[in-house]
Amino acid sequence: MSAPRPQMSDLALTALAPMIWGSSYIVTTTFLPGQDPLLVALLRALPAGLLLLVLVRRLPPVAMLWKITLLGALNFAIFWACLFLAAYRLPGGVAATLGAAQPLFVIALSALWLQIPPRMQAIGAALVGAAGVALLVLSPEAQLDMIGVLAGLGGAASMAAGIVLSRKWQGDIPPLTLTAWQMTAGGLLLLPVVAWRLESWPVLDAGNLFGLAYMSLIGGALTYVLWFRGLGRIAPAQVSLLGVLSPLTAVVLGAALAGEVLTVWQAIGAALAMGSLWLGQAKLSPRRRRAPSRA
Repeated sequence: MSAPRPQMSDLALTALAPMIWGSSYIVTTTFLPGQDPLLVALLRALPAGLLLLVLVRRLPPVAMLWKITLLGALNFAIFWACLFLAAYRLPGGVAATLGAAQPLFVIALSALWLQIPPRMQAIGAALVGAAGVALLVLSPEAQLDMIGVLAGLGGAASMAAGIVLSRKWQGDIPPLTLTAWQMTAGGLLLLPVVAWRLESWPVLDAGNLFGLAYMSLIGGALTYVLWFRGLGRIAPAQVSLLGVLSPLTAVVLGAALAGEVLTVWQAIGAALAMGSLWLGQAKLSPRRRRAPSRA
């Protein structure tokens, strides 16, 4: 018997996560300019993870420690390191377009690790979403850097692996608990890297602290609780398609708050991105079978 379609409330709550992540661009440039990106990643993950651990008051079983460490690395440490490296070496539009390849990685890894056969609708929705993101954020003057490209694709692959393995290993673990474990593990993995990179820790002013509080509590703890909750209820391919909402939100906020003007191509890209969401959610959800009629 086929699984029921995910509830619209589940999709809406999960969609809030990438929309809030999209707001992190303007928060970073406004309140955290010039800060080391890995330091921001560390202060985004570790305080939120420790706070959530205090709330859940539950440590992972010893047998799960390696899984939690791997998930923390894939979803946070490796992903954010690749993301920031790509952002440094590539124009933002190129980095975002490479990140939009994540649903394709999710489809491939779901087939490998979850035995979910690839579907043409899923692949089509992922390609439409990537095209939409490219039109939305890519500029004709964009130049490629091989290390940056590899970092961008590596970040997309890392997050995709984290999405699929989180679904595979979550079991009956509550989303709040799973988030606490992963964010703490990811923050602890980032700690020695940041300590090695920085010669001295910066002095943070009130604006910096506000930005970090937003990135950690709202853009970190809250969003990942919603994200992992969605992974427990929605197919990984459908969850990953919601990622197009992040660059879409960033562009909309840039237009609304920074006075940026949308071009015709960006408008087309936004339409394609939204179309990929409709295609994915409409086509990837299993249809309910009709009950056989009784004679």
